[in-house]
Amino acid sequence: MNTPKRLDSLDILRGFDLFFLIILYPVLWSLSSALDSELFTSFMRSCFAHHSWDGLLPWDMVMPLFMFMSGITIPFALNKYKSNKKGVYFRLVKRFILLWILGMVCQGGLLGFDIDNIAIVSNTLQAIAIGYLAASILFINTSMRTQIICALVLLFGYWGIMEFISVGGYGGGDYSQNGNLAEYVERAILGGFRDGASMSDGVAVFHDSYRYTWILSSINYIVTVMTGVFAGYILRSKDSGQRKTVLLLAGGLLFIASGNIIGIWNPINKQIVSSSFTLLSSGFSFLLIGVFYYVIDVRGCVKYASWLKVLGQNSILAYVLSMVINFSCIPTSLFFGTEQFLGEFYPVLIKLGSASILFGILYILYKKKIFFKV
Repeated sequence: MNTPKRLDSLDILRGFDLFFLIILYPVLWSLSSALDSELFTSFMRSCFAHHSWDGLLPWDMVMPLFMFMSGITIPFALNKYKSNKKGVYFRLVKRFILLWILGMVCQGGLLGFDIDNIAIVSNTLQAIAIGYLAASILFINTSMRTQIICALVLLFGYWGIMEFISVGGYGGGDYSQNGNLAEYVERAILGGFRDGASMSDGVAVFHDSYRYTWILSSINYIVTVMTGVFAGYILRSKDSGQRKTVLLLAGGLLFIASGNIIGIWNPINKQIVSSSFTLLSSGFSFLLIGVFYYVIDVRGCVKYASWLKVLGQNSILAYVLSMVINFSCIPTSLFFGTEQFLGEFYPVLIKLGSASILFGILYILYKKKIFFKV
């Protein structure tokens, strides 16, 4: 079998995304607290925080970029199953279940062994699980043309549901925090098992601080992964590297323009994963993979970015370790005597130490070619 060459750009972009999420994010926020600088805090809120409601900030791209990249892998990993589907559905369902459980573990509730604190769906891994399963089934069983039609139906179908369906005072074109239909569905189906909810005398209490929705939003999770599939088609084609780059960049600009146009009527919103947000975030994802592909795979400028493969080729393990294991006890033990000298900057040292240990573990696994797959 003629197996396509592994894309260095995809591994490095995945590592780039993870570097910001699990390494840079905790260190810089700790530094922000130590500096107590209005200018630096403003920078952090602009680049390393989610938008409060409508709009899109750079940090809002972290989750959809991961989902988009999971879609890119589908044409490479599953193309052989188009002609022989034996065993593929078991593989897909197993991946779905494992990602779902890992998502519950990462969110913290599952390992608490307290039924009142378990959130059924509340993590990026679960969003990937939903999108990957649906996109994979579509890829294996339908043509690219049908896949595009399905993605459009889902995209505009979600918009139509949010725009025209009204239940119990929710929906009907209301995209506010307290009035959108996705919020109603979340409360009605998940109840006390929703993240950010608690039980009081057997009644679910929903806290205003948590407005992320997952059930209806799953429709656009699928679309986000499907846009990655379309990028995967381009990258797997026999076109020249330059033509692939042009197609990726052009696709990105088209998605961004479409997202902004639709955003006039359908607010750009990450927390409910609106259709305009899906288009816009997919557009930026297209641009990112286009740039990374051209620089790394076409031009061969991989030397100074290859260290990101340490994170990118063990991405799920890196994410789970960062979410589940607290490595700070080690630098706290080693550097406890320096707190008197560092003062407010002592937590920065601890965050740096924790990040270094995590990266060191992944580096050892990378050098030994040990990669964990789901």
